[in-house]
Amino acid sequence: MQWQNGEQIRLALETVFNDILETRLRGVPVINPALSVQAVGFDPFNEDWLGVLITPWFMNLLLLSGPDSHWREQPPGSKFEQLFPYGIFEFTLAHEAQLGTYALCSLFSPMFQFDNQSAALGAAQSALQGLLTAPAARVVSRRNLLRGSFGSRE
Repeated sequence: MQWQNGEQIRLALETVFNDILETRLRGVPVINPALSVQAVGFDPFNEDWLGVLITPWFMNLLLLSGPDSHWREQPPGSKFEQLFPYGIFEFTLAHEAQLGTYALCSLFSPMFQFDNQSAALGAAQSALQGLLTAPAARVVSRRNLLRGSFGSRE
């Protein structure tokens, strides 16, 4: 898939994952009914497009490949490490017919700790912001980064 902009990506992700919610996951008990599918961000990052996908069953960092992605031809299930200003994170490749191959890094699953969409959106925005910011001298754990707790020490 050749992505043109973040809006195209957000629309495609929300369409595909709403379809998954309505078909493959109908009646599955890991769904938080207070949440909906929402794609957040999806701006260029190096050769790729970076954002967060919120669903009622998971929240993942996603990389969608650009034309020069080093991982775009690897098979689903493959793993690679990606360097961000915050540090190195491991991604796993997945595939959906309408999206092609994409890379994911789990932030939360299942999603029952979120009472509403606003709380999930805040966590997604905090995770993206934290990921793209070099850590200060204090130690911030990956867990606290993903929770948006930048002031905690571990």
